[in-house]
Formats: sequence, C-alpha cells, structure tokens
Amino acid sequence: MNLKAYAELTKFEHTIFALPFLLSSVVLLVDSFPSLWKLFWILLAFVSARTLGMSLNRLIDLPIDKQNPRTKDWIHARGIISEESIKMLAFLSGALFLFSSAMINFYTFLLAPLVVFLLWFYPYAKRITYYPHLVLGMVYFLIPVAVDIAINESVSKTAFMLGVGMGFWVAGFDVLYSLQDYQFDKSYGLKSIPVKFGIGKAIRIARAFHLITFLFFLGLIFVIDFLGFIYLLGMFLLGGFLLYEHSLVKEHDLSKINKAFFTVNGYISMAYFFTVLLDRLL
Repeated sequence: MNLKAYAELTKFEHTIFALPFLLSSVVLLVDSFPSLWKLFWILLAFVSARTLGMSLNRLIDLPIDKQNPRTKDWIHARGIISEESIKMLAFLSGALFLFSSAMINFYTFLLAPLVVFLLWFYPYAKRITYYPHLVLGMVYFLIPVAVDIAINESVSKTAFMLGVGMGFWVAGFDVLYSLQDYQFDKSYGLKSIPVKFGIGKAIRIARAFHLITFLFFLGLIFVIDFLGFIYLLGMFLLGGFLLYEHSLVKEHDLSKINKAFFTVNGYISMAYFFTVLLDRLL
C-alpha cells in the first residue's frame, strides 16, 4: 500500500483545518480533562469520519474530476489509486467511524448515521442544490455537538454557538474554493452559490458567512464564564485573518484563492485553538 498516495487522495494535510476546532471544542466544553481513553476514541472517530468523507467525495465525483481541468491530474482521476481501492477505504473508514462512535457512548453512536449521511450527500448536493456549501457546513456544525454529546451527553448553548461558527466558517471558504470551478460547473450543469449568483455576489456571501462565524465566536464570551481578555485579543487576531483572507480574493483576480484557502484557513483554526487553550489555562 502506498501510504503517500492515500494521504494525497484524502488530502490528509488538510486535517489542520478541522482538528484545531475539534480540540477547541474539547477545551471549551469540558469541566475537567477527559480520560485519555475517551479522547482517543474521539480523535479516532474524527480522523475516520474525515477519511470517509474524502473517500466518498473522490469516489462519487470521479467521473466529474476526470473531466475538470483543475482536477483531471489528481491521483484518483489518473487511476493511480483504483476505484475499488477507494471503495475499500470508504468501507473501512466508515466501519471504524461507527465503531469509534459506539466506543464513546450510546448517544454518539446514534448521531453517527447522520454524520455518515451528510458525508455521503455532500458530493451529490451540487447536482441538486445551489447550496452544497451549507451541507458541508452542517458537517462542521456537528463537530462541537458531537464533542458535547461525547463528553457531557448533552448539547449546550456553547456547543450550538460553536457549531454555527464552525459551520459558516467552512461554508464560507467552500464558496471561495468553488470559485475556481465556476466556468466548468456552469458548463457541466453543476450547482453552487457562484453559479447561481455570479462571482461578485458569491464573494460577498462568503464574507457574510464569515461575519456570522466571527459574531458567534465572539458571542461565546457572554456564555462561557472563564473566557476573558485573552479570548478577546484572540478574536481580534482571528478577525484580522478573516479580513486578510478576503482581501486575497477579488472578483477579477482569483489567482490567490489557494493561498486564502490553504494557508490562511490553517492560521485561523490554529489561532482559535491556541486562543481558547491559553485563556482556559491562564
């Protein structure tokens, strides 16, 4: 097995986008540090769910990716990893996700099928709705909800606000990312916010999504007692990163989308995690 090829297939390095938000949820939602045993199963459920989502995305979009100029040279589109191998990866990661969910508690196991459904539905969403970005946002909304259920067996206002913030964060940068495929999607009959509203309006919608993220994250300072000055400073830093991200993407110049997507979003998630961790510790 070529682990490097599979890592490229699932874009394993992109875990940096979501993992810090998962850890932020743990820091914000626990009263005391959870057992290493439970934390292990939470992390395993997260990694296996992400692998499942990427595998399903590659598998379902394979005919499209072979024709899209941006993706036709990707490892699955070139056949370096076979379709059968991708199916096996999806099956194994899905089974591991369900098992990990069951090992956490009964309630996370009940939530797991909804996660699997959304991960399966997301690649199909652009065939039937102009808002597939919100389907992906729903997956991220469930991250803190699942963490709360895993640790506290409940869903708190904190988890809900975190979920809304994370959901609109990923939906916003998914809108920006989809700008790259605007012409192809239109010609192929695929749907997205850029296809429906045009590039200019899509950029403004992405900005609105990220404003919602900022406001919900900022609003946590009124919900969580221990958040204070450090968190407030961190929110200014996060807001600065969001402004910088959107300054890179212009209606008539999309050349810096990859920098906005890959680099800045990594900074955003890491900055948020270290902000909540420092505030909790200090």
